Amino acid sequence: MDFGYFTLSDNRYPGNPRTSEQFMDDIVAEAIHADRIGMHSVWIGEHHFNRRGSIPCPGMLLANVAAVAKRVRLAPAVVVLPLHNPIAVAEEWATLDRLSGGRVDFAMGRGYDAAEYAPFGADFQESAEIFAEGSELLWRCWTEEGPFSFTGRYYHAENIELAPKPVQQPLIPTVACFSRYSMELAARRGWNIIFAPFAATVMFGGLAQAVADYREACAAAGTTPGQAKCSYFIHVADTPAEDALGRECLLRYFGNPGMERPTAAQMPPTMQYMAKVHQWIRDLKSADLDDSSVLLGPADGILESLKRVEAAGLDEVILYFNLGLKPHEVVLDQMSRFMKDVAPAFPTPPTTARTLAARERALTSRGSPSSRSSSRFSPRTDSEG
Repeated sequence: MDFGYFTLSDNRYPGNPRTSEQFMDDIVAEAIHADRIGMHSVWIGEHHFNRRGSIPCPGMLLANVAAVAKRVRLAPAVVVLPLHNPIAVAEEWATLDRLSGGRVDFAMGRGYDAAEYAPFGADFQESAEIFAEGSELLWRCWTEEGPFSFTGRYYHAENIELAPKPVQQPLIPTVACFSRYSMELAARRGWNIIFAPFAATVMFGGLAQAVADYREACAAAGTTPGQAKCSYFIHVADTPAEDALGRECLLRYFGNPGMERPTAAQMPPTMQYMAKVHQWIRDLKSADLDDSSVLLGPADGILESLKRVEAAGLDEVILYFNLGLKPHEVVLDQMSRFMKDVAPAFPTPPTTARTLAARERALTSRGSPSSRSSSRFSPRTDSEG
C-alpha cells in the first residue's frame, strides 16, 4: 500500500494570524519534504475564496513542486470539474504530466459547496450531470488519436485535438466518491476511486464495504476495477500532550465556522447524502475520533489501523497532516515520524514498483524535462536568501 501527503489548505479560522500566502509556502515546503522522505504522492485540494481551503490552483502549485521534487507523484485533491471547461483542464494536466515525466495522478470530483459554484456561473443544482458530461469530454481529449467533435447538453466542441498528450497512455483519472452516483460513473469507465473514510462509513457502512461495492459496480459494468484509495486525517501521538494537540486540531477543523452546512433543501437531488455527512460532523465529539474517521495515537496503533485498511483492499492512503492550524514544524516532524515508524511495514505494491522503474528508464533514455529546464525554472530555496 502506498502513502501520500494530502492537504485541503484549511486556513479560515477566527483570529488566525497565518495568511493564505504563508500557508501556501508551507504547503510547497511540505510537498517537497514528502518527496525527500520517500512518500509516494502529494495531493493538493482545490478550494476557492478561502471558505474551506486557500489553494485555488493546485496544478500551478504542483508544477512548482515538480521542478524540485523528482520522484513524488502529483495529484489534485480534487479538480472540481464543473467549475472549469474540461478541455482546458485536459490541456493543463496533460502539460504537467509531460513536464513531470508522467507523474500526474489526476483526480476529479464535483465538489459540495454552492458558494464556490456561484462566482463561476456554474449550476450547482445540475452539478452531477455537468460532471458526468465534462469527464467524458476530458477523457476523449486525452484518448482520441485525431481531431474529434463533441456535442452534449453542457459542452460543444468541433474538430478539436489536444496537444501535447499526456506521457501516460492512458492517464487514468481518479474519481472522488461520496455517493453511489460517483462510484457508478467511475465503475463504468474502470477509473480509480478515492473515498473519505468517515463518508464511506456514513454512506456505505465502512471502507471495506465501499471497496466491495465499487468492485461489484465494475463487474456489473463489465470493466476492470481501477485502484481504490482513501484519505485520512492523521496525528501521531506518543504522549498525552501530543494526543491533546492532535484532538485540538481535529476538532478545530471539523468545527470550522468557515465550513457552512447547507440544508437538504439547498442541495441538488443527487447530493442529498451530504445531509448525513453534515449530521455526522455536527455530532462529532472527541470520543468519536477513532479509525473510522481519523488516525490518532501511537505509531503502532496507527500501523494496526492501516493494516485493516490494507486488508479492505485499498491501494493508497493519502494523509492529511496539516489541518486545524497545526504548526508547520510539527507537520514536518509528523510526516517524518510516519515514514520512519509506520510506512516500512507496508511494502511498495508491485504496480508502483513497475511504474517507477518504467519512468526511470524513460527519463534515462531521453532526459528528464524538469532536469533539462531546472536552471531556469527551479524555485528559489531558503539557502538562496
